[in-house]
Amino acid sequence: MANTSSARKAARKIARRTEVNKARRSRMRGAVRKVEEAIAAGDHGKALEALKLAEPALMRAAQQGQLHHNAASRKVSRLTHSIAKLAK
Repeated sequence: MANTSSARKAARKIARRTEVNKARRSRMRGAVRKVEEAIAAGDHGKALEALKLAEPALMRAAQQGQLHHNAASRKVSRLTHSIAKLAK
């Protein structure tokens, strides 16, 4: 348990920030899941629409420190490639 007032405040801030981060991560993962489900179903149009929502979510998460920007770019690239393979 925190002993000083500054440590107590830091604990409160960490708790608030954790909630915000969980919500952002959940939103990002949900967007990516929709793309992956559309790809698994073989629905090219639905997958493209879902990617249009997932890409900004991933990049926003990278910008806010939820994941590394290279990881976000790699994820977008792999999803795009998977969708392109559906069109063939």
